[in-house]
Amino acid sequence: MLGVAGAAVPELLTSMGMSDLPNWHDAPLYDGYFTDATTLFWVQMLMMNWAEVRRWQDIKNPGSANQDPAFPNNKLPDGVVGYPGGIFDPFGYSKKGGDELAKLKAKEIANGRLAMVAFAGIMVQYDHTGVGPIANLASHLADPANNNVFKAAFVSF
Repeated sequence: MLGVAGAAVPELLTSMGMSDLPNWHDAPLYDGYFTDATTLFWVQMLMMNWAEVRRWQDIKNPGSANQDPAFPNNKLPDGVVGYPGGIFDPFGYSKKGGDELAKLKAKEIANGRLAMVAFAGIMVQYDHTGVGPIANLASHLADPANNNVFKAAFVSF
């Protein structure tokens, strides 16, 4: 879900003149980072691996990894495994419990799937038009009859 925001927000801020960030597709080539893109990629992979290994350990052996190592006071209740509604819950949604928590978990999965489809659309749009999601949206809003998925599909064949 953050990937869609990460593709749209930098382009939006740049188009508003608030920053000068690269398009999501050109981000690996951007030279304004504090290190190169390869190092950032591997740091991200290590951090995600650490989080997922801890989650997997908690699923295999409930209670074995239910305490935040950085903030020891932040701990899952006994019998609660993994997430959502886990240690990272800044808005307190997991305190609702019962059917409400089950509904929130289903909504999170549905929104995650929708975000994956949205990002796939962003990738296809960039491949076809060469511009980001905000430019594509602006183009569509300026002329919806001619700038849409149906016209684009017929033009490419």
